[in-house]
Amino acid sequence: MAETPRPIEERLPHLRRGLRDASHLLVCLDFDGTLAPIVEEPAAATITPTNVAALEALGSDERVRTAVVSGRGLADVRERVDAPDVYAGNHGLEIAGEGSVAVHPVARERAALIGAVCGFLEIALESVPGSRVENKRLTGTVHVRSVPESVRPLVRRTVDDAVSLFGEGDLEVSAGRCVIEVSPAIDWGKGEAVAALTEGHPGDPFVVYAGDDVTDESAFRTVEPGGLGVLVGERRESAASAWLHSPAATASLLWWLADVGVELLADGESGRFPRERDTGSERYHNR
Repeated sequence: MAETPRPIEERLPHLRRGLRDASHLLVCLDFDGTLAPIVEEPAAATITPTNVAALEALGSDERVRTAVVSGRGLADVRERVDAPDVYAGNHGLEIAGEGSVAVHPVARERAALIGAVCGFLEIALESVPGSRVENKRLTGTVHVRSVPESVRPLVRRTVDDAVSLFGEGDLEVSAGRCVIEVSPAIDWGKGEAVAALTEGHPGDPFVVYAGDDVTDESAFRTVEPGGLGVLVGERRESAASAWLHSPAATASLLWWLADVGVELLADGESGRFPRERDTGSERYHNR
């Protein structure tokens, strides 16, 4: 049941207990709005330096595995961050790690339909100010952040019509934060991707998932209540039980896990959640 998540500090007892009971830690993170601030032009999104440094520190422990789980295409997200052990692109339809890439077979088969829909929409929406169609091979995205609010329903209807024309029954349409997504009509998303990563992790890991969008809700449901789902950004009802207000606060969580959380895995020590830090080179102090 969706509720308003609590500030991360109030969920620290649960986090500490979970880490003490686990031998390993799996940290999964969305990219836009979680590791990188939301920007007007998605191509300009950049992970914050503090998150880069924190991810590198966290991943240096052999008991920890980190993953970026993004709606971006796999090649795109890999170009933007090189610290994690695993990448899951296109909402988990393609997963890369340990020298191999796995692609959902149905998504691969329907890539041509995605291409046809995106090609149609590029022409149909050409006159709509601010719209942009992105073909990510396994999924398609229509960006509407810069589209006037009054025109967005028309864009949605156009996307629905395109899917009905080229992929009825094989493709589906969903809405995210200022985007309209076209994807294969299969029971697979970020939640299933995180479940697969958990099953493939050594030992019985405690799982943390942080994300900001409605597309992250399936992942929150997968990790809660045994793990910890963390909503980043605007506070709203969510399947996540914890909340952080920005990508800058994500870095604070990652540093806490790197400096305190991994020690909990080993010997059950406790720690306080740090205040935000302005630069990746600064270290917080537990008091």
